[in-house]
Amino acid sequence: MENLTLWWDGWDPIIRIGVIGTLGYIWLVMLLRTTGPRNMAKMTPFDFVLTVTLGSAFGRVLTAREVTVSEAVVTFTLLVALQWLLAYLRRSSRGFTKLVDPGPTLLFHDGQPVEKAMRRHRFTESDLHSAARENGLGSLEDVAVVILQADGTFAVIPASAMGDGSAVKPYLGS
Repeated sequence: MENLTLWWDGWDPIIRIGVIGTLGYIWLVMLLRTTGPRNMAKMTPFDFVLTVTLGSAFGRVLTAREVTVSEAVVTFTLLVALQWLLAYLRRSSRGFTKLVDPGPTLLFHDGQPVEKAMRRHRFTESDLHSAARENGLGSLEDVAVVILQADGTFAVIPASAMGDGSAVKPYLGS
């Protein structure tokens, strides 16, 4: 009869999951709502870590019998507060930003892939062609610059839209 707990352990765990899951979910929604859309925008590596960590913590809260509602609230609040603090430090300290942000990386310029950057980020020329197509361009000849953004997306600037290049000049020397 001990194997019965494999299938059923009574109503207490079910009720606990329902109560803690509901309260934890509501608290997470409120936290993310009050911290603004930053956490829901395109993800930087820090945003990704927060998302994974919150998901992991929420899963643990739901399944661990020894975790209380107050511990869950403190855990979620701490994780979101740390994310907010890092975002604040990134915004207010150029040195901190350079330390923690990968920053944009030039992958293609002057009709040629930037080989060192392509190798470092493990991209192929095929990836550049794909980025061009996704931006409605039929050839890399139509592309002035491809920049890998901090969130992992490609910024593809057609030659016809390069203008004075002020948005990409800081990366052309890399």
